[in-house]
Amino acid sequence: MKRFFRAARTAGVILCAIAGQASAQATRTWVSGVGDDVNPCSRTAPCKTFAGAISKTAAGGEIDALDPGGFGSLTITKAITIDGGGGVVASVLASGTNGIVISAGVNDAIVLRNLSINGAGTTAGTDTRGIKFLSGASLVVEHCDVSNMAKRGISIESSTNGAVATIIDTSVHGNTNNGIVVNPPTGITNHVVLNNVRSVNNTAFGLGINVGSIVQVHDSVFSNNTGGGMLADNATLDVDGTFVNGNGTGMTSQNGATVRIAGTTVTGNTTGIVISGVSVVNSYGDNYINGNTSGNSGVILISKQ
Repeated sequence: MKRFFRAARTAGVILCAIAGQASAQATRTWVSGVGDDVNPCSRTAPCKTFAGAISKTAAGGEIDALDPGGFGSLTITKAITIDGGGGVVASVLASGTNGIVISAGVNDAIVLRNLSINGAGTTAGTDTRGIKFLSGASLVVEHCDVSNMAKRGISIESSTNGAVATIIDTSVHGNTNNGIVVNPPTGITNHVVLNNVRSVNNTAFGLGINVGSIVQVHDSVFSNNTGGGMLADNATLDVDGTFVNGNGTGMTSQNGATVRIAGTTVTGNTTGIVISGVSVVNSYGDNYINGNTSGNSGVILISKQ
């Protein structure tokens, strides 16, 4: 009898260990256009959607796409990297809904890479965003394409004070409202860096930043946005090596905003520069601000040190 109970206890321990291993989350998981969310999301048995894979991925881990596919909308609540893979069309078709929402912890870092987020079919006026950063320590958006959203392409509005968002080599276009918006909650500061970003053909502004925003823009393009190229409202904006062309207004500084520009071209806009509400636009003397219907002057020239 003792041997029986001893054997039963041993079997129970083994079964618990097996169950624990089965429920353990992997550091790296995979999705495929021909996958299935009942799978373990391994390399040889991938999942079908990002939502299916994230529950099987450990915090700080990575979800990778094996091949082209539509992997669905997603809400992120932990540190994670999602990579569509170089040359792979990893798509999120977000018709009538947000594409990717980030509602993570104050120490969580999120990376979105090689993704196409498309709001095609969304009814105009719907409050939808391609990428919506609500909370988290940092966000990197790299080699992505965000288009056709009804409200905003990328919305940085983290409630985590001091949150940093970096957008690299990314196109934001054809959105019914704004391309990129930085709008943290009252009393919160968000730092944003845009490098080689193309925000074009949006109905409102290519870039709009509000109080609590500290934004740097490098080597980017803001063109053919109906409302305007760049708007700073009681915020800080530094721009260098950037092309602002064909917009309703090229650059707007209002309500106490500080804008500093260097090596930047503002031309072919209905209005080049607009300054209002005790705001400033400081130029370092190496900009080309001309060829606009109006607003070709008004900046304060600052000598290089």
